[in-house]
Amino acid sequence: MNIKRILSYTRRAVDTYNMIEEGDKIAVGVSGGKDSLTLLASLAHLKLFYPKKFELIGVTIDMGFEGADFTEIAKFCEELKVPFHVVKTQISQVIFEARQEESPCSLCSRMRRGALNDAADELGCNKVALGHHKDDVIETFFMNIFFAGSISTFSPVTYLDRSGITCIRPLVYTPEKDIKYFASKENLPTLPKLCPADGYTQRENVKQRLAEIERNMPDLKNKIFGAIERGNISGFGK
Repeated sequence: MNIKRILSYTRRAVDTYNMIEEGDKIAVGVSGGKDSLTLLASLAHLKLFYPKKFELIGVTIDMGFEGADFTEIAKFCEELKVPFHVVKTQISQVIFEARQEESPCSLCSRMRRGALNDAADELGCNKVALGHHKDDVIETFFMNIFFAGSISTFSPVTYLDRSGITCIRPLVYTPEKDIKYFASKENLPTLPKLCPADGYTQRENVKQRLAEIERNMPDLKNKIFGAIERGNISGFGK
């Protein structure tokens, strides 16, 4: 597995924001998408040589969509020598049937995150790793400006008071294009997208608008990310 480029981004983020301490037990949220599988592979390889020893557990939140099959993800975790757990929920039924949410993403995210944090706590983990990457940082920044009127994004490291869990995002320096290349080159066992809202979200809209601008300004995302760091927005730029 040729993971050197991804691993270099991961190591930089982990070191810059002190994401991993000696003895950490980290639950990696594995949705089955390219981002979370890349994160899992990167941390599994980092674990082999990182000076601070830590444990990993792959955790998938089963949303309850018909046709979801996690067999290949379980095999992938086995290859990486990472224990794997599936947490069954009825999140899809709650959102799309019981509540029939027109804008389901925010509620879905909260419910999935809550289920993941609860699972991490039950498994004895003190940290949860999520697969948000560099492009996600930038898109969230603009989403908060456009839809919430705030200058912010998510943080590289967040301590959650209620659960006592620390959330880390080791891919925050990794461009999405590098993740796409890695996932394709290594034939990662990504799951088909089953959510009916996929492709019709506010995030997708912002992603497309940024792509349009970037066609005329090729270095746009790097400049925006640099501005986020220089402004020390949401804990970036240490």
